[in-house]
Amino acid sequence: MKVDIILCGVGGQGILSIAAVIGEAAVKNNLYMKQAEVHGMSQRGGDVQSNLRISSEPIASDLIALGSADMIVSLEPMEALRYLPYLKADGYVVTNEVPLVNIPDYPAISTVIDEVKKVKNHVLIDVDKIAKEVGSPRVANIVMLGAATPFLGISFDKIQEGIRSIFGKKGEEVVNMNLKALEAGRNIAENFKK
Repeated sequence: MKVDIILCGVGGQGILSIAAVIGEAAVKNNLYMKQAEVHGMSQRGGDVQSNLRISSEPIASDLIALGSADMIVSLEPMEALRYLPYLKADGYVVTNEVPLVNIPDYPAISTVIDEVKKVKNHVLIDVDKIAKEVGSPRVANIVMLGAATPFLGISFDKIQEGIRSIFGKKGEEVVNMNLKALEAGRNIAENFKK
């Protein structure tokens, strides 16, 4: 088993929380894992990107080479486009379809979405809307994680355990909200697999 994932978005969207949950799930599956945050994670509104490499065999490098990522998981659609050169031909792009317009010359969202749709394996969802339906806009990142779970190669129950472990200190209500968000995202993505 080997999966190389690029997680990307904008500062404050919860990219590193997604990485923490996946990492926890990988450890619970007795898998090797390497992670590298490559860009300005502390800058709210700035580009955030993390390389996450998971394997049943030891991993030499923590960075993903061009053309070798199995998946791009993005909370911002233009950020997904930024990392497309890293995606394998048969890789997946799982992204939010709602932009976070943080620059004055942000392109028309229809243009961005059309580019994402050119990727053979793409999942476009409105994670913000789903998070609000679940009960909190703060769980949009976990909705996105849920949408990525059918393609991760890590069992869903281990991802759920990762949620419990990472968010457990915040109380049962926060854990349950995140588990609900995870399930909602997964249910949406399952429709894309069919």
